[in-house]
Amino acid sequence: MQARSVEVPESAGRLSGVRLKLSVRTPPSSLPQAASASRQHTSVRDSVRRLMSVNGHVFGTRIRRLREAMDLSLRDLTERSGVSAPMLSQVERGETSPTLSIAERIAGGLELSLSQLLRLDETDGVSVVRANERRRGGGPRHRYEVLTPPLPGLRAEVSLHRLAAGASTAEPDDPPMHEPGSRETAVVVGGHVRFVCGGRADDLASGDSVTFDADLPHHFENPGPDEASFYAVVAAGLRRS
Repeated sequence: MQARSVEVPESAGRLSGVRLKLSVRTPPSSLPQAASASRQHTSVRDSVRRLMSVNGHVFGTRIRRLREAMDLSLRDLTERSGVSAPMLSQVERGETSPTLSIAERIAGGLELSLSQLLRLDETDGVSVVRANERRRGGGPRHRYEVLTPPLPGLRAEVSLHRLAAGASTAEPDDPPMHEPGSRETAVVVGGHVRFVCGGRADDLASGDSVTFDADLPHHFENPGPDEASFYAVVAAGLRRS
C-alpha cells in the first residue's frame, strides 16, 4: 500500500487556523495501471485530433465517399450514428473537426472502428498482395483468386477467374450473389466467354469487357474447347443512375 498526504483547508477543520493532514492509503497496483491507461487514452485522443485537424478536408472526404459507397444519405448515417445531419455535413466539407466521441459514432455508423476510419492501423496506405498470398476458391472446373486485400471498409474487389472447357460460374462452389446495388465489370484475358444475364447472352473474346448490375442473376460460360480466363471487378453498394 502507498500513503499519500492530503492537506485539508482551514475551513474544513473545527479549529480556526488549524490545517489538518490526512494520510490516504491507495493500493500500489492501481496507480501505475490508471496512469498507463490515462496515457494510452491521451495518446490515442491526441493522434486523432492531430489527424483530423491537419487533414480535416481529407477526413471529411473519406467519410462522404464511404457513406456514398454504402448508398447512405446524410439522414441514413444520422440514424445509424446518432450524429446530426448538419454536423455530418460540416465534417464532410471539412468545415469542422469532430470530437473523439463524435468521430467514434460516425465510424460506428459506417460499420468501422475509429482506427479503421482514420486508417491508424495502416502504414503508408499501400497494401501488396503477393501471388502466393491470394485468397482462392471454387472447384476443379471454375477456379478464382481474389487479388485485393481483405481491408475493412474496402468497397471494391478484383478477382481472376478460370473456366475449364464447358464450365460455367453458376456452380455449387461459386461465391454467393453480390449485395444489392453492386456493379461488376469483367474483362476476358484468355479464350472465349459467354455472359448470360436476364435471358440475354453475349459472346466475349479476349480483350472484350462487360459491365452490369451484379445483384441480378447472371453467370459466365466457356463454350470453347480450351480454358478461358477473365478478371472481375465488383464495386459494392453503388447507386444506379
